[in-house]
Amino acid sequence: FRSPPFRESGIMPMQRKHTFFFIQTLSSLCILFLVLLSAPVKASIVITGTRVIYAQGERSVSVKLNNNGKSPVLIQSWIDDGVMSKSPDTSTAPFIVTPPINRVDPGKGQTLQISFTGKQLPSDKESVFWLNVLEVPARNSAKKDDNFLQIAFRTRIKLFYRPQALQGKSIEAPDKLEWKTVDGKLQAINKTPWNVSISGVKANGKKTEGKMIAPFDAESFPLQVRHGQTIHFDAVNDYGAVTAKSAAVQ
Repeated sequence: FRSPPFRESGIMPMQRKHTFFFIQTLSSLCILFLVLLSAPVKASIVITGTRVIYAQGERSVSVKLNNNGKSPVLIQSWIDDGVMSKSPDTSTAPFIVTPPINRVDPGKGQTLQISFTGKQLPSDKESVFWLNVLEVPARNSAKKDDNFLQIAFRTRIKLFYRPQALQGKSIEAPDKLEWKTVDGKLQAINKTPWNVSISGVKANGKKTEGKMIAPFDAESFPLQVRHGQTIHFDAVNDYGAVTAKSAAVQ
């Protein structure tokens, strides 16, 4: 499945006065820029939730999509293992999405069913994958002979495969992070079997973007800190809600 190609507009014949051609081209670019600013483009398909939790033993999990736009769209859905360049044909993620391709009319919804293929995955920690939803808008048949720019939107959200044998609760994992200073920089160590998603970290009045800290792994943040200092961070739970937290640097 490929998005329709972009049709090029006609090319202006060669002008004898190159200055005139430059002015015409510059004017066209300015107009195009203003049009793009005045008419922002956004996706029509909205995914319910910001992450998918697939508990071991489930036959399948459901993900709801809604078309909030005014036109029908064609969507293609698949799961990858974190490599964005992998297409539905090359992805080796152990999940099947049904239906893989479908049309969603304006104001309507579609439920995706995600099934696990049974591939062997670690039983002592969560594994993370990504659900992809590619949206291609329908072309206006009334303007079929016009030049147009068609944009395909691709949305990716995390899918966590959660083994049954994990000890504790995922909601407790952010509080168990160990924050340390390494060469003056802030480092978060995750000794739990859960993936911990941090949306932002603040120290000394400065804030930096967050990261996902994998189980039994660590991530560094470009913030200067010292021992005993209190830092603040925002943790994201299973439902996508953000909770403000604080911790002391060890």
